[in-house]
Amino acid sequence: MTVSRSICFGFLAVITVGTILLMMPFSTSSGMWNNPIVALFTATSAVCVTGLAVEDTGTYFSFWGQLFLLMLVQIGGLGYMTANTFLLLLLGRRFSLKDKIAIQQSLDRPGIHGSTQILRSIIALTVVMEITGILILLPIFNADYGFNRGLWLAVFHSINSWNNAGFSLFSDNYIRYQFYLPLIIPVSILIILGGIGYPVIFEMYLWMRDRLLKKPYRTVFSLNFKVATSTTLALLVIGTISFLFIELRNPATFGTVSFGNRLVLAWFQSVTTRTAGFNTIDIGQMTTAGLFLTIALMFIGASPGGTGGGIKTTTARVLANCTKTILQGKEEVEMYQRQVPMSLILKAIGVVVSSTLTVILATILISVTDPAVNFIQIFFEVISAFATVGLSTGITASISATGKLILIVTMFVGRVGILLLMAALLGDPRPRAIHYPEETLLVG
Repeated sequence: MTVSRSICFGFLAVITVGTILLMMPFSTSSGMWNNPIVALFTATSAVCVTGLAVEDTGTYFSFWGQLFLLMLVQIGGLGYMTANTFLLLLLGRRFSLKDKIAIQQSLDRPGIHGSTQILRSIIALTVVMEITGILILLPIFNADYGFNRGLWLAVFHSINSWNNAGFSLFSDNYIRYQFYLPLIIPVSILIILGGIGYPVIFEMYLWMRDRLLKKPYRTVFSLNFKVATSTTLALLVIGTISFLFIELRNPATFGTVSFGNRLVLAWFQSVTTRTAGFNTIDIGQMTTAGLFLTIALMFIGASPGGTGGGIKTTTARVLANCTKTILQGKEEVEMYQRQVPMSLILKAIGVVVSSTLTVILATILISVTDPAVNFIQIFFEVISAFATVGLSTGITASISATGKLILIVTMFVGRVGILLLMAALLGDPRPRAIHYPEETLLVG
């Protein structure tokens, strides 16, 4: 079996086990057998770190159901191959060449050298960041709900924040804390760091370590680091300003609060669209312009190597620079004094085109199965599912069973990646021995 198929079947296996566990009577607060569609949808949403839910997580599921869901989120955030190979590492098994190739493909690394060290670093980083989040959130929830309940709330929301999952045990998500900066700031940081990608964090760590030890930093920041960080910062700032302007006169979202509170709401909305899924406003009450801006930011998503989805910041940046290159009459795509290889440009085009076709197909199918639902709501839900965001205008529970199944498939495709899925279905691409002569044609 190829590596790409192993990854896809691994995710399917975890979703299947999660569905069975969430169907059990002890997983629901009522003590009754769970609806198979609800269990499947929730398990898929958790493994794909999406956060879309057809039932209220805090009241519908028992403690055991919430614990199973959290475990699925953790596995999904790490990635099936990372979690699986780490388990093998704990059992003392040596990595085979196939294991190293699997890690390389699942993390989108350029080579297989140092796979074991990278894996250990990812696990260590995850543990440190999630424990830090727990320690910061615990005093907040402890003051409101007592130590035992507060500890569970801190654990649940810290893990969901780092993994960009977006499940919340509050029926109104974070609306009750929408202006509370001691919660908004750490959750925002966890979301941003979780979505910016492990390679970026590791590079920053090495740079800071060398600076603190007063050692010369041996290499400059990679192109991936520069593009991921600059694009992330730009999107956060642009998103905050845009939401503040668009929703300024909307009394259902920003319109009745002070400017400072509006800024807090706009900031968190810009952060959470980067595939986190938490919300501090009622998404269903946003203006059409606000919903469309959210759709655009969700589609771009997080950065490669992180816990978020979307087409990725680097993909969007490569295509933006391609457009800039054409408009300037140049023939080579350059970024930060580096030439982008043609193979990377073709990959970026393939990701965007195939992602767009997937979203269009899913939107058409749900529009057929649920004709009474507003188009912008369907489009929003599909983008949220594909980009593994989890934001919703409130239609998730009301759409038909067929519509839910379409969203399940969309979440799965968005999580494993359209190119990896096609490689699993059609086989890994191989270099061609035949090269045909070039010929131009009219475009544009």
